[in-house]
Amino acid sequence: MSIPLTPSADAGTAPFDEVNPPIAQTVQAALHESERRFSAIVSSIPGLVFQLHRTVDGQLVFTYLSEGCEALLGLPAAALLNDATLLLKAMDADSAHLFQHNLDKSARQRHRLDWEGKIWIADWQDMKWVNIRATLQTLAQGAVQWDGIMLNITQSKHEKQEIEQAKRDLQALTAHLNQVKEQERVSIAREIHDDLGGNLTAMKLGLSTLIQQINAGGPVSLEQASHLQDIINQTFDAVHRISGNLRPNILDLGLVDALDWQVTQFKKQLGIQAHFKSDCRDLACDADQAMALFRICQEALSNIAKYAQASAVTVALSLNEATLTLSIRDNGIGIAPAEKIKPNAFGLRGMQERAAALGGECHITCPPQEGGTLISVEVPFKAMVE
Repeated sequence: MSIPLTPSADAGTAPFDEVNPPIAQTVQAALHESERRFSAIVSSIPGLVFQLHRTVDGQLVFTYLSEGCEALLGLPAAALLNDATLLLKAMDADSAHLFQHNLDKSARQRHRLDWEGKIWIADWQDMKWVNIRATLQTLAQGAVQWDGIMLNITQSKHEKQEIEQAKRDLQALTAHLNQVKEQERVSIAREIHDDLGGNLTAMKLGLSTLIQQINAGGPVSLEQASHLQDIINQTFDAVHRISGNLRPNILDLGLVDALDWQVTQFKKQLGIQAHFKSDCRDLACDADQAMALFRICQEALSNIAKYAQASAVTVALSLNEATLTLSIRDNGIGIAPAEKIKPNAFGLRGMQERAAALGGECHITCPPQEGGTLISVEVPFKAMVE
């Protein structure tokens, strides 16, 4: 026998739960269970679940906000339910304009709402990036309703911006390195043409003159021979200088001796106090590692000479277990934080890139108590392969 779901004629106006109490209890229990599940799902979502109406006259009204409202927006749910424009007021001008545009587009095209922008939390003095995604329902008389979620995407947005900035920095550094490479090629070509080419031309002319004199049976001038010998010596010097610029021969003696020589040359050229110290005189590291650290030190000393206005410099190399540490310290005017991140700080960035290529790090700091600048490079030690 089936139980009717509507009151019978004999039941009069008695309530449904009085006529069919078992069914009413079942329906209420199912309703309570559904509400419990909905609340559990909403509370587990890391954001704010909302229901937003836009009335026929274009007014925005929140009809539902989950408990995450204040945690996300810094606004009590009651305040936003009372005045939906508080959300727009918290956005910056560009974000608010884009939000209104996306709302109109979603309502006009009957598509889902997708927006992200910045919201200022006044009580926390904090700017957040928020993403809103919602599905659209058309209501009576042209009103619309969005059911969706707001999420805090600040961390992912910052990470994305950092990745994009890193890409731009890498592109700029690559372009700079290519430019430097071309400049070095031009410089080497000029040195070969001017120095080696000029000397070889002079030797060719001198030898031709001597050959003509010998063929004519005339005397050979000692002065001419000595002049040719001087030109040959100059050519050897030019070859050594050019090859030394490409790869310093001093590195053949080891990184410690190369750095010691570099600091000594810096001291002679600038006439300021410069000291090198190391606790690993017998260090034998990988050739690529030695070259990278030598170039880092070279760039650091070049920057000190150009900008630091220092009167004393100390370069130190130490090996602690499996970590090789190179430090360059000066007592100059220091370096401003903005200088380290400016787009054309290729020298500083180049040092950091060289250290990173070795699996290490390069830190550039200005110790407040000591003054000046400290460049500290730490890389895993890699022994030279015999």
